[in-house]
Amino acid sequence: MSAIINNIEIIKAKSTKINDVDFDNLKFGSVFSDHMLVCNYENGKWQAPKVTPYEPITLDPSAKIFHYGQSIFEGMKAYKDADEKVWLFRPLDNFNRLNISAKRLAIPELPENYFMEGLKALLEVDSDWIPKNEGSSLYIRPFIFASGNGFHASPADAYKFIICTAPSGAYFSGKVKVLIEEKYSRSANGGVGFAKAGGNYAGQFYPTQLAIEKGYQQVIWTDDNTHEYIEEAGAMNIFVRINDTLITGPTSDRILDGITRKSIIQLAEAENIPVEVRKITVKEVVEAAKNGSLKEIFGAGTAAVISPISGFGFKDEDFDLPELEETYASYLKKRITDIQTNKTEDPFAWRYEVK
Repeated sequence: MSAIINNIEIIKAKSTKINDVDFDNLKFGSVFSDHMLVCNYENGKWQAPKVTPYEPITLDPSAKIFHYGQSIFEGMKAYKDADEKVWLFRPLDNFNRLNISAKRLAIPELPENYFMEGLKALLEVDSDWIPKNEGSSLYIRPFIFASGNGFHASPADAYKFIICTAPSGAYFSGKVKVLIEEKYSRSANGGVGFAKAGGNYAGQFYPTQLAIEKGYQQVIWTDDNTHEYIEEAGAMNIFVRINDTLITGPTSDRILDGITRKSIIQLAEAENIPVEVRKITVKEVVEAAKNGSLKEIFGAGTAAVISPISGFGFKDEDFDLPELEETYASYLKKRITDIQTNKTEDPFAWRYEVK
């Protein structure tokens, strides 16, 4: 059965999986909704997107994604409020960043209406999959990869743009201890660190596993040249609070321009929280930990919004952060999630109603 929503063809699944899902016990990104958006690039242009049943895709073994890694993605969430209205958070920022990533990896840029109208059609079809439990959301994964064939080292001539969704419960990371990295780098000047390229994350897994074997849960990445500057925390942007000042590194070729990061900076400034966007040295953080002025470190990203760090290791020495009754992390997280879920006013026009 097919229909048209927002000029997008809808091919509905013959049956639904929703009745088999325990919405009270959802793991992050492990249960998938009934439908997905699919759009193919071929013959020099993006073809009309369609909503189809969620199902496996078939690729030739010579598809260039397997050989040269042309793959980018985004992470977003949809929320449903008490009145059953559906909301997104700064979706055009995700769209624009997807195309920034596409340009860097020589992938054809996507038309805005294909992204936005396709996403809205998908959310309308799978509206029942958006959880209403406190802290839950529908995680949205838009991605593009090279589907064109050939072993020659050059950009593909065909690509697939897909959006899949996964109902997910509250993202609790617990107490996280991190290791400041002294050898490996997440990215380098002139590279693709600012893009959401799949290879960026693949390259993180091995150093992270080494940190886990030492008793840490994640890595704090440092600059590729001197390893003197703190740049990111795992797959998240990083914030450091020294005394009452919140500090985060500037974006660059190496650091992702995170949407949650931008929101935290703007919100903190509006709340008269001192914010500095500047380079942060490892030495500065270690000294602040030793003299007691280091109050908080936390990661910022779509999945967890804000993930507090309880301690860090550096050069075989561990440092525990103080357990404060009131933290910037908990305050800012609540302010952002209340805006995302339509529980409070949105003075920044971040919230986007899906109609």
